[in-house]
Amino acid sequence: MKLQVTFPELLQSYFIERLIGQRNASPNTVASHRDTFRLLLGFANRCLHKVPTELVLDDLDPAFIVRFLDHLEKERNNCSRSRNVRLAAIHSFFAYVAFQEPSLCASAQRVLAIPGKRFKSKPIDFLTRSEIEALLEAPDQTTWAGRRDRTLLLVAVQTGLRVSELVSLCCKDVALETGAHVRCTGKGAKERCTPLRKEAISALRKWLPERQGKPEDALFPNAHGQSLSRDGVEYLLAKHVRTAHARCPSLKSKRVSPHVLRHSLAMDMLQHGVDRSVIALWLGHESMNTTQVYLHANMELKEQALAKTKPLNTKYGRYRATDALLTFLQGL
Repeated sequence: MKLQVTFPELLQSYFIERLIGQRNASPNTVASHRDTFRLLLGFANRCLHKVPTELVLDDLDPAFIVRFLDHLEKERNNCSRSRNVRLAAIHSFFAYVAFQEPSLCASAQRVLAIPGKRFKSKPIDFLTRSEIEALLEAPDQTTWAGRRDRTLLLVAVQTGLRVSELVSLCCKDVALETGAHVRCTGKGAKERCTPLRKEAISALRKWLPERQGKPEDALFPNAHGQSLSRDGVEYLLAKHVRTAHARCPSLKSKRVSPHVLRHSLAMDMLQHGVDRSVIALWLGHESMNTTQVYLHANMELKEQALAKTKPLNTKYGRYRATDALLTFLQGL
């Protein structure tokens, strides 16, 4: 008689067989799911007084999962979006359980019925051209780190790469000949090439000889020669934003993250009349609907639409022909 697979076995096979083997999930996806279960198992250890290897699937019933989600919001101060990301990972695991062990299907379906939490959508943050210029002037060009940081920020604001795409760039991913571009692998393991402007090309032509890296080496390394981490990019960005405050005071009221640089490029394109389908293609969005958020945040487009309307207290005039022939035609 076949024994029922234990929870530790199911969890290990979910990562090895499902995520890595069958779905070929990206390292970022695997890391996100890993962190979810590390948090969940730690919470179970504190609440149920069981080490992870002693847990059974019945311990992770809907009531316990909801307690864990509330813990994320109330004690870890996660927002509703983060809560939903953790719940999506848990849903993915229990969907695998339902297929892998039909006898556990009823338990899995109860967890899968836990809904995501609604949240308020806020307008996206983005930088104006003057704020971007102040940010690019902030790194100290007399130091190696300052030259690296300016080149990194310049590539970020001119290509709109995600921070994960930016830190994974290798020296071989840069082409500076005719049709200069950078090649990256984005979400869904999709590769795309993004053109470079003259300023970014010039900066990279100076940086690559100074970098002296092999083709497989990180384009933007840390002090130890390894790829910068997400936290490393956020740290250097925050440092240069503080320096840029003196030149551009409006930056003090903005929360600037690497993703804000991506939004800034999209907003600049939209304000210059670039079609939304092109913006979606440039940024590597799965759907053109993703770019809808930029329309909602673009006050300039809203003001242009408002300018085409008449105020409520304006009297509408009556059409009067200014030419004899037009007067004749109007009278027919």
